[in-house]
Amino acid sequence: MDVRRRQHPAAGERIKAQKLSPTGAGAADSSQALLPPISLCLTNAVFFGVFFSVAYFLLHRWREKIRTSTPLYAVTASETAAIVSLVASAVYLLGFFGIASRTSFPDDLSDDEILARDDSRSPGPCPAAIDAAVTVTAPSPPPPRKIIDVAPIQLSIEDEETVNSVVSGSIPSYSLESRLGDCRRAAAIRHEAVQRITGKSLEGLPLEGFDYDSILGQCCEMPIGFVQIPVGVAGPLLLDGKEYTVPMATTEGCLVASTNRGCKAIHASGGASSVLLRDGMTRAPVVRFQTAKRAAQLKFYLEDPLNFDSLSVVFNKSSRFARLQSIQPAIAGKNLYIRFRCSTGDAMGMNMVSKGVQNVLDFLQNDFPDMEVIGISGNFCSDKKAAAVNWIEGRGKSVVCEAIIKEEVVNKVLKTSVEALVELNMLKNLTGSAVAGALGGFNAHASNIVSAIYIATGQDPAQNVESSHCITMMEAVNDGKDLHVSVTMPSVEVGTVGGGTQLASQSACLNLLGVKGASKESPGANARQLATIVAGSVLAGELSLMSAIAAGQLVKSHMKYNRSSRDISKIVS
Repeated sequence: MDVRRRQHPAAGERIKAQKLSPTGAGAADSSQALLPPISLCLTNAVFFGVFFSVAYFLLHRWREKIRTSTPLYAVTASETAAIVSLVASAVYLLGFFGIASRTSFPDDLSDDEILARDDSRSPGPCPAAIDAAVTVTAPSPPPPRKIIDVAPIQLSIEDEETVNSVVSGSIPSYSLESRLGDCRRAAAIRHEAVQRITGKSLEGLPLEGFDYDSILGQCCEMPIGFVQIPVGVAGPLLLDGKEYTVPMATTEGCLVASTNRGCKAIHASGGASSVLLRDGMTRAPVVRFQTAKRAAQLKFYLEDPLNFDSLSVVFNKSSRFARLQSIQPAIAGKNLYIRFRCSTGDAMGMNMVSKGVQNVLDFLQNDFPDMEVIGISGNFCSDKKAAAVNWIEGRGKSVVCEAIIKEEVVNKVLKTSVEALVELNMLKNLTGSAVAGALGGFNAHASNIVSAIYIATGQDPAQNVESSHCITMMEAVNDGKDLHVSVTMPSVEVGTVGGGTQLASQSACLNLLGVKGASKESPGANARQLATIVAGSVLAGELSLMSAIAAGQLVKSHMKYNRSSRDISKIVS
């Protein structure tokens, strides 16, 4: 049964000759048999319809899986049926129009005759179907999509079942790591589950390329990926006779460039110098008594120098590096707030000091059994909040950094004058901040530099609040020719071990500064050095921004480096 016999005139002439020949008995019947019945056309149409419908369905599902990062090999029952239908219809159509067409010609025809017949054939009874079969040979791939560093998430059938369990609520999302024993796999399953639960795409949020084992139990819970923040470098910063290339993680244009210009001005003037004034992390629990008199008795007990030594022994047992420095109690009615300060080595030290405080509270409970511990932190510390106690007493590392910028450097590099900078600093950083009632904010933009360095080096970004406490001073020296500039920062809270400092990217940035890990020669030296680098970088940033404002360059530079050059009006229209 070959449709193409109806498509060749030469074949039709042979059929007629067979009808007229004496030996052509039954030829008429055979010629009728060559005519395709209506049922055959219907069968072909059905298979064509099945082929294209399931091909469209599978293409649609393919694109949907790529969009949602679902592995292509994870198929549902409907997709399995569609694949089987696609293969079956393709086999039928290839067998009917491919193999059959090459074997339908009589054996006595030469190759030239066959080629001639192929060239002169006319459309058969189902031309549209035949043409479609010739032109469409395989499903076309979907158009390329813009993907930002996101590889498709490959989920096994078992993982697909786990995703469904998380979506249904039968498996808590937070328990995936402990259940699976594979942090990367848990993040991938949670990533997919979040998309299905919310109905929102996470395209653009990278999953691959991160060590999820490194954050388990210490940096982040229930991860679904990681956020990319560009890291630039400013410098070299010449500080205390050493040069530092300072990494800064930020999405604000001009920030790195401005800090870099400040570093250039400092370097050209002989460098900056720093002094570490104090080093001690604090924690202040709140306890309560039945009467204010009883609370006052504990206050007097803590202030007695004779009791401090015994409390220090109890406190210092919590760590090899924790050393109690002072205890500062403050009473409010029958409530007592006890501010402990201790050194913490190269760690930022919040966990270390909290552990020591708990030991002391347990010890005090023996002599003050009526003492009720309300909280391990009563905000007299004060952590991640702008507070006068940090501004006055300090928290973490207290640092002052200074430099003398030569007159020619102010003119050529900073494009302004010493007189203009001194006046602007007085009216902006000092008077203006006082008018605003600022608390520790007597500066131009210290938090910009602090945040950028903190993110790059794995510090706690939230501690930018008190770590950015800074007063910037500028004064004309050397008969008014040169500029003395300084920043005083009483609560720079940094560490080089623990927390985010052990992550690969952040560890690399610490290594760039030469302060990675703990100092073996002098415990705490790396963290103290990092604090001075932060202060020196703030000094550079303050110097450059103030110069840009004094020279009227702030808006112009931000329009050049911190704004898109695209015509927004055209985009909107």
